[in-house]
Amino acid sequence: MAREYNKRTPQKLEIDYAGKIPPFSEDLEETVLGQLMLEDDAILQVIEDLKPETFYNKKHQTIFEAIHKISANQDPVNIQTVVEQLRRDENLDSVGGAYFVAQLTQKVSSAAHIGHHAKLLAQKFIQRELIRVSAQIQEKAFDPAVEVDELVDFSETEIFKVSEGNIKKAALPINLVMEQVFENIKKAQENKNKYSGQPSGFTDLDAITSGWQAGSMVVIAARPAMGKTAFVLSMLRNMAIDFQVPVAMFSLEMSNAQLVNRLVVGESEIPHDKLKTGDLTADDWSTLYSRTKSLGSAPIFLDDTPALSIMEFRAKCRRLYEKEKIQCVFLDYLQLMTTNNPANRQEEVSMISRQIKAVAMELNIPIIALSQLSRAVETRGGNKRPQLSDLRESGAIEQDADMVLFIHRPEYYGQTEDEEGNSTEGLAEIIIAKNRHGSVDDVNLTFIPKLTKFTDRNPANTFALNGALPPVSNFDTALSSGMGTFETQTYSSKMNQTATSEFDTTIETAPPF
Repeated sequence: MAREYNKRTPQKLEIDYAGKIPPFSEDLEETVLGQLMLEDDAILQVIEDLKPETFYNKKHQTIFEAIHKISANQDPVNIQTVVEQLRRDENLDSVGGAYFVAQLTQKVSSAAHIGHHAKLLAQKFIQRELIRVSAQIQEKAFDPAVEVDELVDFSETEIFKVSEGNIKKAALPINLVMEQVFENIKKAQENKNKYSGQPSGFTDLDAITSGWQAGSMVVIAARPAMGKTAFVLSMLRNMAIDFQVPVAMFSLEMSNAQLVNRLVVGESEIPHDKLKTGDLTADDWSTLYSRTKSLGSAPIFLDDTPALSIMEFRAKCRRLYEKEKIQCVFLDYLQLMTTNNPANRQEEVSMISRQIKAVAMELNIPIIALSQLSRAVETRGGNKRPQLSDLRESGAIEQDADMVLFIHRPEYYGQTEDEEGNSTEGLAEIIIAKNRHGSVDDVNLTFIPKLTKFTDRNPANTFALNGALPPVSNFDTALSSGMGTFETQTYSSKMNQTATSEFDTTIETAPPF
């Protein structure tokens, strides 16, 4: 059993706060280094757990760095190559010479259990990191110049990094990165949906994007009344119900109840006016119950905190990621967010944009943020199609975003026919203006104003444009056990899970049919 190094009382040690020695084990560090030099591929088993700073002893850090360089060059790792690498780096004498390196392999007989030993070493590193972060949090907490929001955000960020093992990630050899890439390709091949990212549920759009990619910031921009919120709600519905992807939406413009109202209208396909006035027949009630049943059990989380700051956004995304395993976040909309230390408005929006991208990469999930466009679109002549320069208040949005999509409805501007003479009734052009992961193109969808929803562009959707209700869809289930209430998971400003809908009271008191 490896002895704790702090029990050996060596002469030269770095003493931590309050005279305590950070947790580490010299015997364990020497065992791992010796095992790495016994077998060429041993490092491949532990590269995700080990980095130079995982070793507390400075000499051991230097030796591991040499082993890492050798592996990166795809050369064999053994005593001779490690000694030679240390000599080239002019570090051989500082670690104790070739004799010290050779002694490391004499302490072990094989590389068996190196994975287990590496995890034990990583645990001690995590303990030291928690001690370091705790000391920094304590120091900031005593500083009167540090805002509480800043302190909380710093604390959550640093502790989250420790728990996720993402502290100062070392560069990996390209052969290991290639293995990960090939593994992702295999997963995509096995994926029944044939998308490498999270599907939006719109066939033509997913064909171009292959779904929203992990770690990406997607900006969807449009002028008011183009249907930005309706578009993301349609996607949110598709992802949560059709693909069972846990999603979250932060709405700074509409309340949770208003969002759920729109989802209920789109799902039941009963016009909003009828639901608002309560002018429903027995058949309408039956349709409402049956078609919203799947909505009530969908993994959807809503947060309508007004004037949400970027620090609050980051903290809430982390909590939802950890507790609910969300795989996509929607934000409506970017320009309504705030920062604690605003300079001018352009710098503030730039900071918000960078932080949104940082959260997407930190959690490795797509974040889809809505954005306003400038009035230049309205004053411009011609077809008034938006362009990247129309993004409002900051060019950083275009720079930070992996994808930028515009929503354009010619019908809104009185254009009833396109250049080829085709009707533009219900036409919504999704303009992919920027795409780091693929091509730029246009996708045509159908916007149904009465239902405030978007669908794939096909003749089957013309019924709704004309105001007629369709028959019950195939995915609807018959009511065989009476009527019941529906619940939708939401998050209030305190992230408490509640049932939110303006229809709850009406439905609970409605007579059975």
